Amino acid sequence: MKISITGRSGRMGRAVAEAVEAEPAAIIHTTHDAGEDLAAALTGADAVIDFTLPTLTDDLLATAVDFKVPLVIGTTGHSNEQKKAIKVASATIPIVHASNFSTGVNLLFHLTRRAAAILGNETFDIEVIEMHHRHKVDAPSGTARTLLEILNEETQTSYQEDVKHGREGHTGARPSREIGMHTLRGGDVVGDHTVMFAADGERFELTHKASSRMTFASGAVRAALWLKAQPAGLYDMQDVLGLR
Repeated sequence: MKISITGRSGRMGRAVAEAVEAEPAAIIHTTHDAGEDLAAALTGADAVIDFTLPTLTDDLLATAVDFKVPLVIGTTGHSNEQKKAIKVASATIPIVHASNFSTGVNLLFHLTRRAAAILGNETFDIEVIEMHHRHKVDAPSGTARTLLEILNEETQTSYQEDVKHGREGHTGARPSREIGMHTLRGGDVVGDHTVMFAADGERFELTHKASSRMTFASGAVRAALWLKAQPAGLYDMQDVLGLR
């Protein structure tokens, strides 16, 4: 499979290139960096893997649709309008759009949904904690946002009304519907995520810690290979891994 890679000079771009080179069923077709010809990079590709910035997404979607190239999108921090544009593009080409391509993190998503459905938020208080390296530009992380979306769905709460980002000052007693979100940044941490369910007398925690970007890069390559047999549509790693 001929795979094109955007963000060649970025940390994830380099990791994806290494993952493609390690995969016998794939080869690097082209690479792309900011300011270069995107159409030339996509010409003849079987799939594109994108871990860049939202500023590239609009052009990437338009070019991929024009050339009918399947997309794997690992970029986070998209606006609501861009998320809608990804959905529209998926009517023409198959797209895997995920906040995290790690097998372990996607199991964390699955287990978080099960735990929230069983424990709820009437007896258990729910907190989410994530930490990444000092260079990460969006907060909370895309993975944490996915965890919050899962928790909101299972507890019938709202991201806008019930998620509390950190606490300071005289906050008063914790509302029962509140979900705490705490973002840490520092050092070279690849990605740590914890979902905590705390009740009187007990605490249940689900934690995933990534020590290498290769876990995300290898998952993205796996998603690209999986896309080859898929019709147009919007998918995520839960589909790729058969966890849905």
